[in-house]
Amino acid sequence: MADSKDLQQIVERAVAQVLDRQLPKLQAELVKTVLAELPAVGAASADGASIGAGSGATSLVQAFASVHAGTTQKEILRALLDAGSVYAARVALFVLKAGAATGWQGRGFGEDEAIKDFPLEMSGPVAHAYQNRIVTPGNIAEMDRRFVDRFSGPENEQLLVLPLVLKDKVAALLYADGGPGGLLDAPSLELLVMGTSSWLEVTSLRKQAQKDGGDVAPAMSAAAAPMHSVSAFSDPFAGHTPKHTAPKAAPEPEPAAEVVEVSTHAAAASAASAPAAAADPFAGLSAEDADTHRKAQRFARLLVDEIKLYNQAKVAEGRRHKDLYDRLKDDIEKSRSTYTKRYGSTAAASGDYFQKEVVRNLAEEDWSIMGANFRK
Repeated sequence: MADSKDLQQIVERAVAQVLDRQLPKLQAELVKTVLAELPAVGAASADGASIGAGSGATSLVQAFASVHAGTTQKEILRALLDAGSVYAARVALFVLKAGAATGWQGRGFGEDEAIKDFPLEMSGPVAHAYQNRIVTPGNIAEMDRRFVDRFSGPENEQLLVLPLVLKDKVAALLYADGGPGGLLDAPSLELLVMGTSSWLEVTSLRKQAQKDGGDVAPAMSAAAAPMHSVSAFSDPFAGHTPKHTAPKAAPEPEPAAEVVEVSTHAAAASAASAPAAAADPFAGLSAEDADTHRKAQRFARLLVDEIKLYNQAKVAEGRRHKDLYDRLKDDIEKSRSTYTKRYGSTAAASGDYFQKEVVRNLAEEDWSIMGANFRK
């Protein structure tokens, strides 16, 4: 009996040792097999358009990694188009200058340069995305007729226009459609554009900081809202001059100019002549408190952006019927609780940034849109 028990223990130890050695290999093989099978699983978007292999979380992480690998604005924008082509059959970037949209590059239109310098009419979903700074779905019949005549339209006639927003200013528009196969993954494209916008701001600020020899806070552009005011931000599309709006000027080959160095005297003169609203609202605070306020603002914006991203239909209906809070109450209060836990007991508590961001981002600065049950 004792020999049998000893033998059992020996076998158990041997099996355990084999499993310890083989388990990592089995785990890696299992993950590899599952990931390989994921693209084969059919999926569909909300409007019935097919979603390809790129819609997986792994592919989205890779897409963000490719964008973040860019060190210049040109590299970042090319990476956006390359990654975007995984989630839509055709994508094209249109740079905005003086209210006019001009083509830069595309994917899925034949050659990458096929879309270059095409003057896109600001109407339909293009105008709506630009004016409201929100992702706008549409039908090809609503698009610029010259665009359709030249490049034709998607087979299912559905399209998407996504604004590339830098410091509350729409700097460019990404057009996307499903082409002949119907590939159009709207949520992944929106996340990709949001991530690209943030990375463009980060790279611009880093370059500005290197030129100034220290930390530089981002500046509010002319169109930015007062609550996001800070001190110096460079427009990455400043060097792009659309041919159809300034025919005499020599066109730039790319939309993304490197950060332009401004002399100390020019910067001082500009700051002196700027309106009071453009001044740093945290100038009188300690560096630590000012940093807390800015972080609270960014966190509030992130939370509200997430609400809007996953509730686009509710947001549209709530704005139309002016009962937005009732439709999004659970999401708003859950995010408010998250915000309060992090910043409710800090120096930023007095700013009430989450409440302000809800009104700014969801209700477009119109309190009445939130409805009677939304507390001020």
